[in-house]
Amino acid sequence: MFKRIPTRTFNLILMITMVILLFELMFSGGGIIFTALFLGFLMYLGWKNYESVVGKVLFWVGAVSLALNVLSMVAVRFLFIALIVLFFLQYRRSRKEPDYIKPRFTESGLNTNEQVETLTEIKPLFQHRFFGDLETEDVPYQWRDVNIHGAFGDRVIDLSNTVIPEEAVISIRHFIGNIIIYVPYEVEVSVHHSSVFGRLSIFQQHEMKLMNQSVVYRTENFQQGKPRVKIVTSIFSGDIEVKRI
Repeated sequence: MFKRIPTRTFNLILMITMVILLFELMFSGGGIIFTALFLGFLMYLGWKNYESVVGKVLFWVGAVSLALNVLSMVAVRFLFIALIVLFFLQYRRSRKEPDYIKPRFTESGLNTNEQVETLTEIKPLFQHRFFGDLETEDVPYQWRDVNIHGAFGDRVIDLSNTVIPEEAVISIRHFIGNIIIYVPYEVEVSVHHSSVFGRLSIFQQHEMKLMNQSVVYRTENFQQGKPRVKIVTSIFSGDIEVKRI
């Protein structure tokens, strides 16, 4: 039912929510941000040590507290109320204007300039996951470009178990956690990484501490050499390592 909501209406609700959130953060004196970061850090510690009792307690205390703090925000309440109102409006509209599905037939002898394009759906290598670690399979797998985002956990991508095409792309946007990418020696690499807090290590040669920075590195023959992989990563807090294997 929400698919019938115009994109312009949904964007307007999001913009109003962002404005309310901005005013709320301004008048809270930064307390909401620091509380959210602290609770998120507790969840991260708990998830990394989830096998122990202390890890489980830290994770769920942080998760429940963070959820309650988020739900208590005026901007979030406005968003929920707006979505509920839209739901009932769309439900009422659907009762009055139901969708009609009409089959379309094409005559075999009809002359037309239209060409029907065949599209094939390809299963992504990773699905988006806000919590938990992600890593490629230990067995050989078919390569598909990576384009994912997440919140907490580590991301490990091993390119040694797949056949890399002439040009591959890895795009990762993450909040808290580490990223490790294993690249075969014969593959040319370009790394474009931005981070608020964390460290960068490329082939154990270029190591640096990042503080709200964006850096770009690439191998000498990246422009001409093939196969090659372009790595674009963005992370709030965490380390990234690109290693040869």
